Amino acid sequence: MISQNPWILRGRTNLQPRVRLFCLPYAGGGASMFRNWANTLPPTVELCPIQLPGRENRLREPPFSRISPLVEALAQALEHSLNLPFAVFGHSMGALIGFELARELRRRSLPTPALLFVSGRRAPHQLDADLPIHERSRDEFIREVQLRYNSIPEAVRQDSELMELLLPSLRADFALTESYVYYAEAPLDCPIFAFGGVEDPKVSHNDLALWSRQTCRSFSLRMLPGEHFFLQSAQSVLLQAISQELDGAVQNPEGGSPTEVAAKITAGARDGKTRY
Repeated sequence: MISQNPWILRGRTNLQPRVRLFCLPYAGGGASMFRNWANTLPPTVELCPIQLPGRENRLREPPFSRISPLVEALAQALEHSLNLPFAVFGHSMGALIGFELARELRRRSLPTPALLFVSGRRAPHQLDADLPIHERSRDEFIREVQLRYNSIPEAVRQDSELMELLLPSLRADFALTESYVYYAEAPLDCPIFAFGGVEDPKVSHNDLALWSRQTCRSFSLRMLPGEHFFLQSAQSVLLQAISQELDGAVQNPEGGSPTEVAAKITAGARDGKTRY
């Protein structure tokens, strides 16, 4: 069991967890978006949604606008929670943070993930085709976020007080991703499983496939029905896949022998998944 930690949103108590799943949100999101995952994940999985500063119960804390200090602080905060096998899941911005967190843990010679789930995000070594918007005026920034992601509900946009509370963290999140500079390092020594939305206009199958270059272990890719926020519309299918992969990662933490990986490729051809 994890002790009190402001970075982790506490939920269901697992008496005998076998693996921890740290979850990182998309831009503007908070840890509560993962809370109901505990109802679907098996009891052997301890769900650990990450609460970044500047949102929900950490609203009064300044948000990070650069990724390096964020992953340094996060790695330090999680150091004593890595005593079990663990995986990291991140969607969109969260996928980028999860990737850099895994590299930061390796730099510190701390335990690294048994599995990294990346969702709805281009591979980190790809150039971002979108123009930066985090420094634009309030109205222009909101308008561009809506054009790109349609992620702010109408009721929220019409509530000026609520928008003033949410905008600093949302703008900081965009600054974090738009200022990101990829530096080449050795590939991660853990399997990577990528998820994408079939109808996502921002991230294609080919964009996701390039994540395979970031691991020296196995790589898998699965496209799910939905647009950019398919993790909500296809949640049950997503969690079923995550549960299966977590079970396999704990049973076989090294990522699989060549024979097992070859078997996964054959199975992938049958079930619509892409495996490398």
